[in-house]
Amino acid sequence: MIPGSFAYHRPTSVSEAVLLLDSLGDEARALAGGHSLIPMMKLRLASPAHLIDLGGIGELRSLREEAGEIVIGAMTTQHELIGSQLLSAKIPILSETSLLIADPQVRYLGTIGGNVANGDPGNDLPAVMICLNATYDVTGKSGPRRIAARDFYQGAYFTALEPGEIVTAIRIPVPQAGHGYAYEKLKRKIGDYATAAAAVVLSMSGGKVVACSIGLTNVAETPLWAEEAAGIIVGSTLDAATVKKAVAAAEAITAPASDARGPAIYRTKMAGVMLARALARARQRAGA
Repeated sequence: MIPGSFAYHRPTSVSEAVLLLDSLGDEARALAGGHSLIPMMKLRLASPAHLIDLGGIGELRSLREEAGEIVIGAMTTQHELIGSQLLSAKIPILSETSLLIADPQVRYLGTIGGNVANGDPGNDLPAVMICLNATYDVTGKSGPRRIAARDFYQGAYFTALEPGEIVTAIRIPVPQAGHGYAYEKLKRKIGDYATAAAAVVLSMSGGKVVACSIGLTNVAETPLWAEEAAGIIVGSTLDAATVKKAVAAAEAITAPASDARGPAIYRTKMAGVMLARALARARQRAGA
C-alpha cells in the first residue's frame, strides 16, 4: 500500500527537531532509520501529518569513549556498530548482536536510537542495553535528561519518553577487561525477529563468576532483565546444577504470546535454552 500524504521536515539540529515536534504535536512523528515507522505508514496503521527526519542532524551520529563510558549517537547505524574497532575492543556484544539484526540492507540504514527507542519487544538491542546497564540521553522541550534502560520500557511500544522527546545518545559503562559475553538468538529465518533470545555479560576470577547480567528478548511485552537468574550465577563455577537453577529463574519471569513463532510454553523454554547457550559461550570467552 501507499502511505497517506504528509509534510516532510529535515532539521539540522536537535533543538530544531525538538521545536518541530513540540509545535506540531500529535500530528508529527520522528523518523530515524524508518524500518518500523514506514511499514506502519504503508499499512495505514500510522498516518502522521508530519515526518521529522533526524538523518540531517550530524551531532546524532557519533561513537566515542568518554569517562569510562561508550557514548553512541542515536543515528549511528547498525552497520557502523558492526564495523567499529572501539566496540570490538570494549563492548563486542554490541557488534555481535548487530550482526543478527535483520539483513545487511536493513543494517545499513537501521539506527541504534530507532532500535532502542521504539519499544518493540522483538527488537534485539533493548535487552542488550538492559544487560549492559545502559542509559539513554533524551531531549525534549523541557531540556535534556537521562533514563536508565532498565526503567525505559513500560509495555509493548510504550516507553518512558514524554511527548516530543527523542533519544539523542546511548551511554554504556565499559565492562571489565576480559569479560565474557554472548547474544544467542533463535529465529525462524534470516531477517526474522527472535522466537527468543538471551544476552549475557559476565566476569570471572579464580574460576568463579564475580559479576553477571542477563537480558531476554521477545518473551514478554518488554525486554527483561533477569536479575534473580544473574544473582544465582554469581559465585558459581557455572556448574550444570547452577545453570539449571538460573535458567528456571529466567523462564519464570517470561510471559510470551503464542504466535506464528510457536506456543507460549515453547518460547519460554527456548528462552531458557538460549540463556544456557549464552552462559556457556560467555564463560568460554571470559579471560580469553
